[in-house]
Amino acid sequence: MLQTASGKLKLQIAYFTLIRTVMNSGYRMVYPLLPLFASGLGVDLAVLAAAFSVRSLLGVLVPFLTAFAETRGRKTGMLLGLGFFTLGCGIVAIWPGFITFVIASSLVVVGNGVFIPSMQAYLGDRVPYERRGTVLSITELSWSLGFIIGIPLLGALILKINWVAPFILLAGLGLILSAILLWFIPNEASTQKANQAMLQNLKQVVSYWPALAGLLMSFLFAGANETVNLVFGVWIEAGFGLTFATMSAATIVIGTSELASELLSALVIDRLGKKRAILISLVLNSFSALLLPLLGSSLISALVGLGFFYITFEFTLISTITIMSEVLPNARATLIAATVASFSLGHVLGALIAPGLFAHGFWASCLATVALNALSLIFLTQVKVTKETAASAIPANW
Repeated sequence: MLQTASGKLKLQIAYFTLIRTVMNSGYRMVYPLLPLFASGLGVDLAVLAAAFSVRSLLGVLVPFLTAFAETRGRKTGMLLGLGFFTLGCGIVAIWPGFITFVIASSLVVVGNGVFIPSMQAYLGDRVPYERRGTVLSITELSWSLGFIIGIPLLGALILKINWVAPFILLAGLGLILSAILLWFIPNEASTQKANQAMLQNLKQVVSYWPALAGLLMSFLFAGANETVNLVFGVWIEAGFGLTFATMSAATIVIGTSELASELLSALVIDRLGKKRAILISLVLNSFSALLLPLLGSSLISALVGLGFFYITFEFTLISTITIMSEVLPNARATLIAATVASFSLGHVLGALIAPGLFAHGFWASCLATVALNALSLIFLTQVKVTKETAASAIPANW
């Protein structure tokens, strides 16, 4: 019986990774392919980038939508998230245009933000905390796979057909994946009482200090990352020129670094302990930020430093999601959604301060990253995991 359950859960993990690879491809394609979309839409690149920047702010809606879904079961949350994604892509497929492109991009963000915590809460209910880091790291492979596999495929579709083609493909895949999810994932009773209001979960989150400390920690280190993330392209352009080869090399480095970090996370997070893993990765991320300005003498050294910066950040991200999945088990999906929202707000913070800092030099951006990481470490000390652990649906030697 246990062995059967284990086999089915492994298939579900693989399926969730596939869904997230598709969704992450749609989520991330706008960054490297933005010039192609701007050309296809006939709008100025700066106008499109400015209109698109509102996506991060929509992350604030995610906890409310997830809290609503959580009172109706994890499967409902996953279907809702995948539904938003499919609807967004479908709108552009049917009515191509600038306004629908912005709406679609926003719905993709919301859909991704609702699906991820619902899926992670589903796994959190079934995988013991001691082995949860490995399982969540496997699903996080989708983040780099979407960048390495999905985006080149979608870019090729734009070049061969037009800018609408990726949305048509993603909408079709969304419909197929939704139908399979409806059949493949079992229906479940809600973890909440029938008469429990959806805002009760949010109230638990905001009234529990270890949960709030985790959200503040997430907000700060996400802002730290964005402070460098937003300007590294300008830094590379200033030092080595903006060529297709240069930016392609940077893209490959980022994707490969994320993949390496996800594989490393699967191997060591559970062995190190989640809190210690966050501590180590934040310290190393700060060290890499301090090194970056010193590595600008050659493109190779700059890309190596950038790769190390992204590896340590991704490791921090996965470790944080894992530990937050057990801080408040009674409102697990809502707290994970709030964590995702705090990442989005951190990106907004980074976007607001990065240009002004970079005007004083890349050193200023990197020092701000270190300062924000240091503040994040202070809040890490306040994060506590409950002694209660999720019931296991897999054998101990899974």
